Amino acid sequence: MITLPPDYRPSDEEEFMNPLHVEFFRQKLLRWRNDLLKEANLTLASLSEGGIHEADVTDRASVETDRALELRTRDRARKLIGKINLALQRIENGSYGYCEETGEPIGLKRLEARPIATMSIEAQERHERMEKIHRDD
Repeated sequence: MITLPPDYRPSDEEEFMNPLHVEFFRQKLLRWRNDLLKEANLTLASLSEGGIHEADVTDRASVETDRALELRTRDRARKLIGKINLALQRIENGSYGYCEETGEPIGLKRLEARPIATMSIEAQERHERMEKIHRDD
């Protein structure tokens, strides 16, 4: 187990995906997943409090709309948790931080912004262009 200095930030000056980088991103992913799970549990508790008790039809519709939006947000969070779990698996198997298409390093700035990234910016842009071309056909 590696202990990170409290103010540690990965640097391009270091070897890419050295043990400190890996631990930094592992902890970042675990914190993110834990935050999403806490939010999901709060939503579940809120939704299980019972039915809608608003007498006014407009108020009831507003509450129902809010609940539907919350459920959609939780569904997106559930999918994100799956991607976080996959990123944690890539950390375990040593492939984290490398583009799944080219094998090149993804880049620290991209990983800090999107720690679940599986492709470099260039590969992602190519992928999106191809997706757009095939979608337009």
